[in-house]
Amino acid sequence: MADGLTGAGRPGTAASPRQLTRGRVVQAAVEFVDKHGMRELTMRRLGAYLGVDPMAIYRHVPGRDALLDAVVGVVVDDVLEVMRREEAEPGTWDAYLERLAHAVRGAALAHPQVFPLVATRPPAAPWLRPPLRSVRWVELFLRTLRGAGFSGRQAVAAYRAFTSFLLGHLLLEVSAIGVDTSPVDEPAPTDPGVGDLAGFPTVAGLQAELTEDHSAAEFQRALDDLVAHVAAMRTGA
Repeated sequence: MADGLTGAGRPGTAASPRQLTRGRVVQAAVEFVDKHGMRELTMRRLGAYLGVDPMAIYRHVPGRDALLDAVVGVVVDDVLEVMRREEAEPGTWDAYLERLAHAVRGAALAHPQVFPLVATRPPAAPWLRPPLRSVRWVELFLRTLRGAGFSGRQAVAAYRAFTSFLLGHLLLEVSAIGVDTSPVDEPAPTDPGVGDLAGFPTVAGLQAELTEDHSAAEFQRALDDLVAHVAAMRTGA
């Protein structure tokens, strides 16, 4: 067929429409993206990959946009599992940040073709920062730091600094291995408001702090840290 990808990397056995589940469709989409990249993913190609009529997929996901959200959810859930385990077995806050950073990096390197989408999909609220812009991630992150003695404002400041570090480093890292990090598409942003965050009390309670724009000050602090680090390297420290 014309797309050149039909059957490429297809699972060993074709699925019948009756055997399809939403989980199987989403997992196949993740596998397809890992092999071919996000821009190649279409419902028709995924149907060919699964060995089914593409229309059968629509019984489980309403369209490509919902499929992309589900693919992002796979990466989100991988990191959430680590975060929940850390919350259940609390340690020091600095060890928590280190383990979480490595968990996000591990997810990015396990699915480098998916990671740029994690950073660019619309968040539950526009003031949540990539790549930790899933409200579930942010709720656990802020709740854990609050439990470690951070004030609400301190927890938000840590969240801002942490996400800036992760996004900058990990997008560069996946870009260096040839991944296209530009947005796949431009879905319309949404702002559900606090009413839709009722299940996430920490995020809802800190909305005012999360909404504040301290970009200039954050940039200067990061730049100061960078200059100090380079100065230390220059003197052999």
